[in-house]
Amino acid sequence: MLTTTVVDNIIIPMAKLGRLIKKKKLFSLPEQEAYLSLWRAADLLGMLHDDFFATYGLTPHQYNALRILRGEYPSKLPVKEIRKRLIARCPDVTRLIDRLGRGGFVSRERPQSNRRTVLVAITKKGLDLLERLDDPLLEMHRRQLGHLTAAEKDLLIGLLERVREPHEKTRE
Repeated sequence: MLTTTVVDNIIIPMAKLGRLIKKKKLFSLPEQEAYLSLWRAADLLGMLHDDFFATYGLTPHQYNALRILRGEYPSKLPVKEIRKRLIARCPDVTRLIDRLGRGGFVSRERPQSNRRTVLVAITKKGLDLLERLDDPLLEMHRRQLGHLTAAEKDLLIGLLERVREPHEKTRE
């Protein structure tokens, strides 16, 4: 049975995750069901973006690093700063930057003043790739979430900000 709830005058269908995954017992806590629903949604949406970036020979982390560098162009950023700005944690940002460098998408330099620091800049090839990705990426986002109304998207954004808020500091 599909039930609904109303939040800020938006009718939201409440399909229970337990039925989708054929769970035999109730979830122990509503927080558990909410988390697992969020995880399931992230996985389903993530499959779309993984496939999308793969067609361009990139991983989502590589795209994210290029996007960060484009935002700072023509300036350079230390690897440590790129790591901080990534949307999702990446276990080895140095290796990610190495792969982008081998592809010609970024350049690296070690300043004389601090040889331990590596500064990274996006190249013309990297900028050109992102320009080719811009419109198809927006279309992918429409496929991911375009079925929601504007009010539902606003509500979702607000709820996700509230979910992230107490945990953002632990990431640094």
